[in-house]
Amino acid sequence: MPKLNLHRRDYTTSLVTHLSSEELQQKLGPNHDKPEKKQPRTPYLTPKAVEKRWATLDNAEAKAQLLDEHTHQQMACYNKNIENFIGTIKMPIGIAGPLRVNGLFAEDDYHVPLATTEAALVASYNRGSQLITKAGGASVMLLNEGVTRTPCFAFYDLAEAGQFVAWVVTQYDEFRAIAESTTRHGKLSDINVNIEGNHVYLVFEYLTGDASGQNMVTISTNAVFEHILHHTPIKPQQAFLDGNLSGDKKATAQTLRGVRGKKVTAEVNIEKALVEKMLHTTPEKMAEFARMNTIGGTLSGSIGINAHYANALAAFYIACGQDAACVAESAVGMTRIEVNKDGGLYASVTLPNLMVGTVGGGTSLPSQKACLDLMGLHGAGKSQALAEVCAALCLAGELSIVGAFCAGHFSRAHHKLAR
Repeated sequence: MPKLNLHRRDYTTSLVTHLSSEELQQKLGPNHDKPEKKQPRTPYLTPKAVEKRWATLDNAEAKAQLLDEHTHQQMACYNKNIENFIGTIKMPIGIAGPLRVNGLFAEDDYHVPLATTEAALVASYNRGSQLITKAGGASVMLLNEGVTRTPCFAFYDLAEAGQFVAWVVTQYDEFRAIAESTTRHGKLSDINVNIEGNHVYLVFEYLTGDASGQNMVTISTNAVFEHILHHTPIKPQQAFLDGNLSGDKKATAQTLRGVRGKKVTAEVNIEKALVEKMLHTTPEKMAEFARMNTIGGTLSGSIGINAHYANALAAFYIACGQDAACVAESAVGMTRIEVNKDGGLYASVTLPNLMVGTVGGGTSLPSQKACLDLMGLHGAGKSQALAEVCAALCLAGELSIVGAFCAGHFSRAHHKLAR
């Protein structure tokens, strides 16, 4: 019988067995000493508050890097985007492209800015982008839009929950008027009801215009939520603005067939000779790799199947002023790679959770606006095109990384570029 590997258990126990009970309690117990340094009480961005924070931090070298002269001159721009401001960080930005997108809304050759500290990432997306462009471009289609917020209500029993639902379904027009009174751009497009025992979840779905819309739908739904609490004939025992059914900033399976944010699909057909020339492998080998990775992803319990959407999305979101935490949900999706009828390569990606916008949030901050301007995608009327570019970028990354694995170049590329 092979010997059992006890490394994990040994590692855990070795951290604490050399300590006595008193020492362990001293290290892990509460410490009620007052902090030596306190930040100013105001969270707002004013020159005086910024200086007080740095006086507390007392680190001249860090201040010189984070609150440089340019940042100091521009700091009023950040007033609506952050609390307890002390400065800005600098991240390297690279360009991937040209990436040809043949979409319903995006029709151009795009040079896509990516902010990352991971070597080899931009090179990979650049290679995939050029491959797609030489193949004639990616065909991209925005399929659906919608952002949800899901208030929840707890009642004494199922009968009360049913009576509440019976009242709710008569109030949809009223709810819509209340929700849309809080915003110039948001539209309440649907309300769904989900009953779980004596709990009721209301799924409010909105169209949010060119904003990604999380704050918009929160404010609109809260207005309806307060109206419900004041007017419902069946009073809930407990009620909360969100019951975690929306999938906000979490990977969930429900949106694979639905939508949260913008749902986009992209595809490309690539001649066999071009695959061999640029990726140094064959369509057959890439298709077999995709089949085996689909099985591996299923065995691991993956929600959706893709190689590394998160790499593209994190770099793209940071560069373009999107909410980077939404990568947790946006990176859910499906990649397919097959041999087409001509012996070439067919590849597609479908991303149902792209939380992107071209107005609001961080999109008007100086650096982020500049990145959107590089693509001509800042401002009203551009969010659908931004989502289509984002999907095409993910497709480029899937092609490049799968090609690298199939050609045996993945480790070599990281060794060359990251070291």
